[in-house]
Amino acid sequence: MSLFSDNIKVLRTKKAVTQQVAAAECSVPRDRYVKYEGGINLPPPDFLLAVSRYFHISIDILLSVDLRKIPVDDLLKLGDNRILLPITVDKNGNNFIEIVPHKARAGYLTGYANPEFIENLQQIALPFLGSGKMRAFPIGGDSMPPHTDKSFIVGRYIENLGEIKKDKTYIIVTLSEGITYKRLNSKNDDSITVAPDNIIYSPYDIKLSDVLEIWEYVAHIGQEDNKPENFDAESFPGILKILQSDIAAINAKIGR
Repeated sequence: MSLFSDNIKVLRTKKAVTQQVAAAECSVPRDRYVKYEGGINLPPPDFLLAVSRYFHISIDILLSVDLRKIPVDDLLKLGDNRILLPITVDKNGNNFIEIVPHKARAGYLTGYANPEFIENLQQIALPFLGSGKMRAFPIGGDSMPPHTDKSFIVGRYIENLGEIKKDKTYIIVTLSEGITYKRLNSKNDDSITVAPDNIIYSPYDIKLSDVLEIWEYVAHIGQEDNKPENFDAESFPGILKILQSDIAAINAKIGR
């Protein structure tokens, strides 16, 4: 039997329904369902989608995680995307926040939906942040000052794109870029436009089909205590205009 067939058998048994009932809920004949659960036939995409919706489990988990080894009741179900996020609670029922370290940054793309990967991350508790599923991510580069390479952004999980708002900042996990932290500029039909807070970088679009997860900023953890440079607030708008003009001139020279 395949991992997928083992998983749907585990889930059906836990749901305490017959193969006939599960087949009807997934809109397939019982004999077809039996072959999928028995590992005899490979399931087509339409069945994967149907069974994912029926059991409220993401397809990637059904295909890649052995649910016989995971306490499914300890997973947190979030919204219509059916992604299950593992959580750890203390004796008072407070959620812990997983910390994605810099060394695990690249591995997050393959492990974000794997409960075993998430459960092995270090955890902290920040009860004052309130309710919601939260996770801390490392920040790289200089595009979002004052945050540096030693900063972590704590984000609250966003269940659907309708919740995101212009001018707020988000951790966005994408297939192409991995983990990125940016400010939302606008929402489009098939993409979102994000902008760095550092004016030397330009806004850019992210295809919605490329987005795996979105986490809204709720707090940050820093390891540096740098004093900001002094500047004349009255002259700052003029300086900004000069910089923007210089950047535009440079872009024109290089053909952008």
